[in-house]
Amino acid sequence: MMKRNSTEVILVDTRLGIAQGVSTVFEHFGGGGKLLRSSRDVYIKVNAVGLEKNVYTDPEVLRQTIIYFQKCGARTIYVIENCTQANFTRLVFKAIGYLKICKETGAVPVFLDETPSVPIFLEGIEEFIDISRFVFERLIEQRNENFYLSLPKLKTHSMSQVTLSIKNQFGLVHQNSRIADHNYRIHQKFADIYRVLRPDFALIDGLIATTHGHYPTTYNADKCVVPMDLLIGGPDPLATDVVASALMGFGLKDVRHLQLSSDTGIGQGDISQINIINKDLFDSRKKKLTCELLDDYPPDINFLRGKERCCKEGCRRNTETCVEMIYRDHGGKGGFTILMGKGIDKQAVDRITGRVHIAGSCAIQDYGVALQTRLGKKNVTMSPGCNNLALTVYGLCKHMKVNQISLSGVGPIQSAGPFIMAKLKGSQANIVPLI
Repeated sequence: MMKRNSTEVILVDTRLGIAQGVSTVFEHFGGGGKLLRSSRDVYIKVNAVGLEKNVYTDPEVLRQTIIYFQKCGARTIYVIENCTQANFTRLVFKAIGYLKICKETGAVPVFLDETPSVPIFLEGIEEFIDISRFVFERLIEQRNENFYLSLPKLKTHSMSQVTLSIKNQFGLVHQNSRIADHNYRIHQKFADIYRVLRPDFALIDGLIATTHGHYPTTYNADKCVVPMDLLIGGPDPLATDVVASALMGFGLKDVRHLQLSSDTGIGQGDISQINIINKDLFDSRKKKLTCELLDDYPPDINFLRGKERCCKEGCRRNTETCVEMIYRDHGGKGGFTILMGKGIDKQAVDRITGRVHIAGSCAIQDYGVALQTRLGKKNVTMSPGCNNLALTVYGLCKHMKVNQISLSGVGPIQSAGPFIMAKLKGSQANIVPLI
């Protein structure tokens, strides 16, 4: 029998209303007033990774969370994020409706890419990364004064298996610090960040789940979007992630960054020791989802993948995800070759004609100069590092005959104002080159 003082994670049915669902989650743990700290300020880290439908925290879940904590006596509520590379957060917030919500509720949007950076050392990978100074000051130096809530979306992920509250913290890292080690070491990086900074509470938006990765195309939404009608929450982010992962069909050992986080002893990783409140909802809505992509690409793209190393966590799945998106949602064309990884067959490379994109430093080091010399620099694009997403999108858009500005879905005129303002505010976003 489960002990009363065991770790608890609650599931709530949102078909009775999102506002009621949000309230039920927090009231189960004593209410928002009890969770607030001395400053009475709330910092909400959303998942606003990008602009495609079904990839970001549902705006209504954010709205009702803000309203709930305002009723509980919160002083200032900050909505914070640094979106994925190739984008900038100010535009994402405008396009998906977060700016409107902040204006209507009085919450303060914080575009972390527009804040200065501070280096912090990660013990596991033994390297420094740059995080937002805003985050460092408010959530590390003043940790005991402020309430920090992670508000991710229930999604699988082609590189990290799932993306929930622990993975959500990668948005605290400045974009240029995400390029290195976005490979087989990324799992340790996520776990290291969790050791440095742990949310006080995780509330997972489970209105829908995604299968086949974290960035499903609108074209394939019927194959990738799974209605769940749930909120999942708890004060132990690791335990909450473990339950949400199991809800999608992943055990602890299937998700390496959760296993690594569990090994540190910060939180409960053993699902048998977690008391799932409303377990009937868990049992009735549990799915068997997959983090593998649909591999839905133009048939005339030739992929050459390395046999020694071709990290799913880096150059491979980042590139392939972008190809799916540009192809299916923006009419991208094929007719070119993509190289990725270490140990690509030289004879296959020698047979290449036409246009080429080289993803990742491994393939660039082996074949970049030779291909530029043979095919001409204008026919060869490169994205160095393990995940330079801005240069990946730039190169793929060039070869697939798509204007990169059109990816925002906002339009050049509507994008111009946020872009100029972001630059004036000092945005460090790694955006797609415009020329």
